[in-house]
Amino acid sequence: MELPQIRMQSQLAKIEMTTNPAIQSIEQPGPDLDIQQPPAELHITRTPSMLYIDQTEARADIDLKSIRRRVEEFAQNGYQEWLNGIARRSQEGNELMRIENGGNAIANIAKQNGKLFHTFDFNIGYVPKAGSVKLEYVPTKLDIQWELHKPVNNTIARKPIIDYQPGTVDIRMKQYQDLKIDFDNLKYVGTNYELEI
Repeated sequence: MELPQIRMQSQLAKIEMTTNPAIQSIEQPGPDLDIQQPPAELHITRTPSMLYIDQTEARADIDLKSIRRRVEEFAQNGYQEWLNGIARRSQEGNELMRIENGGNAIANIAKQNGKLFHTFDFNIGYVPKAGSVKLEYVPTKLDIQWELHKPVNNTIARKPIIDYQPGTVDIRMKQYQDLKIDFDNLKYVGTNYELEI
């Protein structure tokens, strides 16, 4: 006896995909550099130092005097001696005026005039005297002035050039699904299948 058989053969559907990758291109142009640096300016003002030495008094101590100073000293001494002479003669006149009061006025005046020539005592002395040389020093003055200049930057930046092509995906059916059914030992009766035995 033959048993009825049903044979089924199926085929799966297949999809085929084709991709085109995206393309991106980036180009960076270099910048236009324009940088200038003006140099700094240095200004120096210098006043030289000065040393003043005044040895006039030291030279006068060893009798090296200028003509002008000698004339001034002689004039001062002459004036002082003139005043002393006036005072002495005035005093002598007063004494002679009072001669009636007694005393020996003429002898006293002669005795005093005899003392006009004095003797001088000399002890240890230093020539020139200490401190007779005068020193004055003016130090150097230095004025330094800087004048800085900022850099001049005229650089122009360039934007990047970007080129982008998006990728694509192509999808299609490579194989459609299929189902085959095969019947053995079946008989079609009316609208139904009957099995033959």
